[in-house]
Amino acid sequence: MTTPAGSGTGFGSVSWWGLSPALDLQAESPPVNPDSKAETERGIPELDVLLLGSVDGRHLLRTLARAACWPRRKFNFYLLENNLEAVARHMLIFSLAMEEPEKMGLQERSETFLEVWGNALLRPTVAAFVRYQAERLAHLVPEPDRLAEQLPWLSLGALKFRERDALEAVFRFWAGGEKGPEAFPVSRLWDLRVRHYLGSRYDARRGVSDWDLHMKLHDRGGQVIHTREFRRWRDTGVAFELRDSSSYHLPNRTLASGRLLSHRGERVTARGYWGDIATGPFVAFGIEADDQSLLRTSNGRPVKTAGEITQHNVTELFREVAASGRPRAAQRDPEQVQRGEDTLTPMTPPSRMTPLCSFTVAPAQESFTVHFLSLGSSQTLHHKSCYKGRFQLLYVSCGMVHLLSPELGACMVPGGHLTVELARYLVDLRQEQLQAFSVRVGELAQAAGFAPQSGARSSETFARFYKSEDSSPGSIDQAVGSGTPSTEVLVLPSEVVSPPLEAVASPPETMTPPPEAIVTPPESMAPPLEATILPPEAMVPTPEDLTQPFGGLAPPSESLKQPSEFQGSLLEVLAPPQKALTMPSVG
Repeated sequence: MTTPAGSGTGFGSVSWWGLSPALDLQAESPPVNPDSKAETERGIPELDVLLLGSVDGRHLLRTLARAACWPRRKFNFYLLENNLEAVARHMLIFSLAMEEPEKMGLQERSETFLEVWGNALLRPTVAAFVRYQAERLAHLVPEPDRLAEQLPWLSLGALKFRERDALEAVFRFWAGGEKGPEAFPVSRLWDLRVRHYLGSRYDARRGVSDWDLHMKLHDRGGQVIHTREFRRWRDTGVAFELRDSSSYHLPNRTLASGRLLSHRGERVTARGYWGDIATGPFVAFGIEADDQSLLRTSNGRPVKTAGEITQHNVTELFREVAASGRPRAAQRDPEQVQRGEDTLTPMTPPSRMTPLCSFTVAPAQESFTVHFLSLGSSQTLHHKSCYKGRFQLLYVSCGMVHLLSPELGACMVPGGHLTVELARYLVDLRQEQLQAFSVRVGELAQAAGFAPQSGARSSETFARFYKSEDSSPGSIDQAVGSGTPSTEVLVLPSEVVSPPLEAVASPPETMTPPPEAIVTPPESMAPPLEATILPPEAMVPTPEDLTQPFGGLAPPSESLKQPSEFQGSLLEVLAPPQKALTMPSVG
């Protein structure tokens, strides 16, 4: 069966990379209030940011890289994700970004980041780095004192003990707790996802890939994404091929996650790849650049590909983060970066930067802290005095828009800013659906006590609001009653809420038992990776097609949230009444 256009199944139930370019959060936040009491003991103003579903840390890295261009400020980033695997990837990415230059060079660090972040397959050296770091983090998570000593920028104090235990289990799996590539056969799992996504169009997948790229991504601002790199990612999951293609053969375990299924009346956990297979990781760092020469065209075609621009931007980010006391004064050409040359060329001023890089303070590890909040705590944060009326900036990804509520609004300071990621780069959505999503975001923001920013630059990628001065935390109950969307607006198609097993595992010809016997229970929660998996005898005739048995047992997974409950909610917010939007199937 062909997947209906606009069904959104290519988005997946877990997000591993962002679907919007990286932002400087200081440029998104309100100006520093000289009368504000939010200061450290040294009198340095603080910026408290709450991010829902930022996923890959791109906004944090860009903010730290641009810190030298603003007056000195202490950053407190509060991150709320919908699964612990995303928390683990955050920790791994920041450990890599904060690695001492003496231990890992700039080029090696940027290449390692690109492969771990966006490739389903890794080179042996990168896989060894992941195992080493995962083993190190697995020892640090249960020991707060050692964690604070070695990673002073990280705070796990808000996580529950069972979440820390599950987080440790994630790192244990990454470190090779289950030996061999068959513990996570990502190539097979990727192909099964693509087969279900395309259905009868699978044999014409290259034509489908070209259509999605040229008729959708290119029209929406991704012209630099090259056909060859997009096809390769759609076929193999390898977005950034920095070496010979034969070097990439080890599975990237950081892309593995668990999903609860109901089988014969029992809850069982399937490990697999449940992420994006439609858009790719090219948008976050690959379609915009401060150096406009990277975006120039020749004969109507971009000179640089999204992969090359991504490598250049990531290298510059890591260079700036590691600057340690000096402002960014120059920028290298990506060809020089690839050759390992140190020749510098004059920097093109960032097009979206208001301040000049005249300050000499760079983001040392002591100048920022990353706090991870407990899963599912978005609606209870305002009950704690330490969060109520605290944040100057709230960022919400398109997959977490359904959490935008008056309860979150109560955590914002008066005049605080809200930035919402729109669904512009979701290729499964048609133009009328994108417009309906933007309208729905505005309704949810208004119900939460926000108003559109006057004079904000027009953008199809982000919607920007500010906290109304007349909205008060005491009006939460009334706002909830008036702002809760009707059931007909937030209804989710049954095939999206409870997909058949073939939708997430094997193709129809290899699937047993029948699809109606296996559905995702709506109340299901996201399990830790080491939870019990479908028994081999249940997967006939090829049990390895879905996943592999887990190596051990973990605490019950009911306490953790189900990824699809969050990411599927993108369509909940998007779906208007049936009479307003009809989604015909494309044969």
